[in-house]
Amino acid sequence: MSEKSAAHRRGVTGVSSLAERVLELLASGQATTRTELAELLGAAPSTISLTVGQLVAHGLVAEQGTRSSAGGRPRKVLRLGGSEGFAVAAELGGRHAHVGVVLPGGGLTDVSTVPFATAEGPEDALPGLAETLEALAERHGRELLKGVGLSLPGPVDVARGVVTLPSRMPGWNRFPVQAWLEDRFGVPAAIENDANCMAVGEHSVRPAERRQSIMVKMGSAIGAGVIADGRLYRGGTGAAGEITHVRVEAGHDIPCSCGNTGCLETVASGAALVRILRERGLDVASIEDVVRLAHDADPEATRAVRQAGRYLGMVLAANVNFFNPDAVYLGGILSTLEPFVAAVRSQLYEGCHPLVTQQLVIERASLGADAGLVGAGQFALQRALAHALQAVTGIGISTGAGTGTGTGTGTGTGETTLGPVARRGAARTEA
Repeated sequence: MSEKSAAHRRGVTGVSSLAERVLELLASGQATTRTELAELLGAAPSTISLTVGQLVAHGLVAEQGTRSSAGGRPRKVLRLGGSEGFAVAAELGGRHAHVGVVLPGGGLTDVSTVPFATAEGPEDALPGLAETLEALAERHGRELLKGVGLSLPGPVDVARGVVTLPSRMPGWNRFPVQAWLEDRFGVPAAIENDANCMAVGEHSVRPAERRQSIMVKMGSAIGAGVIADGRLYRGGTGAAGEITHVRVEAGHDIPCSCGNTGCLETVASGAALVRILRERGLDVASIEDVVRLAHDADPEATRAVRQAGRYLGMVLAANVNFFNPDAVYLGGILSTLEPFVAAVRSQLYEGCHPLVTQQLVIERASLGADAGLVGAGQFALQRALAHALQAVTGIGISTGAGTGTGTGTGTGTGETTLGPVARRGAARTEA
């Protein structure tokens, strides 16, 4: 979505910025009437009506029926013009990719997991994934494809559309992933860090009053996405949420994938648990083996998982004390382990000030494994909307962030507007 910092740098203000945000809220299903838009955006009803009227005139928004309201006349229901379109999206892991079709309003369908060898590099790995996504597009009508979204397990320079210094993605550094996708599919593409995609996806189905949150992805590595005042916060260079490389005392001098030693990743990640359990004589080859042992109540695995949760909780406690969020959401494969989640939750209550935890919500991601996929698809749909708005109005606007339309200049991407949300979108639809 639109970025406040980026927009200010380029002088994008007024109706153009508001139009972006209106389109974003309609696309994600967070609003369906002028009244809801005015409430969520904090704008005067007359201003919203003017902006919506302009979008209707350009064919980007359409009115579709009415909805009754308490004590007033029926409200006209808004939808995106041409809202029968969709995006295809993929969330990349080390050996597999989670793929699906994301619909305007947050619906999700045709979800599956396919092999994907990240370690082979983009030139070898992407063509096969593209064929899978093209098959999904053909199934739903290739002419209705609006965008392509990709969630990546590494730092992303959204402005340039590349992965930046990924420690677990050999051969991907500075590869033009976004440009490659746009050349292949002929539609706008958006790429984003996996934790940010999860944060955006999960935020889209959470109560409107939770405007500050931290989404933690706990898998082979650890990452976090930050929602501040209803906006995805990226930081000065797009690296906000990189808690995996916070140094911890328990890490001692254990080498980390980043080249440093003693990072949180070395004692609390899935990769760390594989190493630790091997050292204790258990037959484990992957994070899935760790999860299996923990689910079977293996004592060594349970102890290791619980301790890893404590270490993560210690680092999170410092961030929660500083940020004072409304909620902490836990995602990734390790969030399926109750000993891990319980240890994180316990450490947060122990290490945070009572005022900070008084109303703090600590929960697993309600979208589960689909959170990142929903976020990636929203980024793609919003980038497509940004292109459409620019095409019909001639307004130069930001593209490629938030749920898909803001980048900033350089690597810095500041904040991305998401707006408060209602629990409407992101429901998986059966094909």
